[in-house]
Amino acid sequence: MIDLSYQSPEEELKFDFLNDKNIRVYLKRDDLIHPFISGNKWRKLKYTLRRADLENKRHLVTFGGAYSNHILATSCAAAKFGFKSTAFIRGEKVQNETLMLCKLFGMDLLFVDRESYRDKSKLFSKNFESNSEAYFIDEGGSGPEAVKGCAEIINELTQPYDHIFCASGTGATAAGILKGIQLSALTTRLHSVPVLKGADFMKQEIEKFLPGSPAFELHTNYHFGGYAKSNPTLFTFIHDFATSTGILLDPVYTAKMMFALFDLIKHDYFTPGSKILAIHTGGLLGLLGMSKQMDLTKI
Repeated sequence: MIDLSYQSPEEELKFDFLNDKNIRVYLKRDDLIHPFISGNKWRKLKYTLRRADLENKRHLVTFGGAYSNHILATSCAAAKFGFKSTAFIRGEKVQNETLMLCKLFGMDLLFVDRESYRDKSKLFSKNFESNSEAYFIDEGGSGPEAVKGCAEIINELTQPYDHIFCASGTGATAAGILKGIQLSALTTRLHSVPVLKGADFMKQEIEKFLPGSPAFELHTNYHFGGYAKSNPTLFTFIHDFATSTGILLDPVYTAKMMFALFDLIKHDYFTPGSKILAIHTGGLLGLLGMSKQMDLTKI
C-alpha cells in the first residue's frame, strides 16, 4: 500500500511591518514534504496513485509544459512507488534541467505540438488505448482525487486561522482547501491568488471542482504578466524574502501569492489581530526556468 502519511509544519514569519500592522502570518511548509514530490503536487497525486494501484494500472501517463513541476513530481512518484511513467510535453522538443531529472527518474517524454496538445484525451487514446495498464492523469494532476488530497491541509493545522492564502493555476488546490473548511465547519476565509492573466474565470473553475463551496476571494492583480511571467520586482521580492527567512519561493506560484499577501497587509486589507496562513505549494525548481531572467547583479 502506498504511504500517504507525509505532513508539513506551520512556521511563523517575522517581519517588522507585520508587528506594526498587528498581523500574524504563518507559512504551511508543504515544500518540505519531499524534494521533488513537494507541496500540492504530492497532495494532488497521492490519491491518484492509490487509485491507479488499486486498479492495477502500472503506467502513469500525464501532461505538462517543459518546466512542469507536476511532470517532475509524477516521474519521481512513479519511480518511488513502482510505476512506469510517460509525459506528453507541450511544444517543440527541448532540453532543460527539469526534463533531465524526469528522464533520470525513468520517465518517457513525448513532445507534441500545441494544437494536438489541446485534446489530451485524444492523445491518450491514440497512444495508449491498447495498453490496459496505462492510467490517465490530467495536466497539473487536477481531478477529484486532487481535491481530496488538498482538503487534508485543514485537518493538519495546529491552530485556527482567520484567513488562508494559496496560489491558483487550475483551481484544484483552492477547491480542496475550501472542501476542508466546509467539512470542518470553519469560518476561515480562503483567498486565491491566480497566477494567470485575466483569471476572473477561476471562480467558476474552483466551483466546478466543489459545487456549493463556501465564499472565497480572488485576487487577480498579482499575475505579473501571466503564467510563468515575471519581472525584476518579483525577483527582488524573492531575494528579499529568502534573505530574511531562509525560505525560497518560486516565481510561478508562491512568490506571487506571498507578494499579494504582503501587499494587502501593507494596504490594511485585514483587521488588526488577524492570523493568516499561506500555503507554500513547493515547486521550487521553477526557479531553474527563470535563472536566465534573474539578473543577480541587480538584487
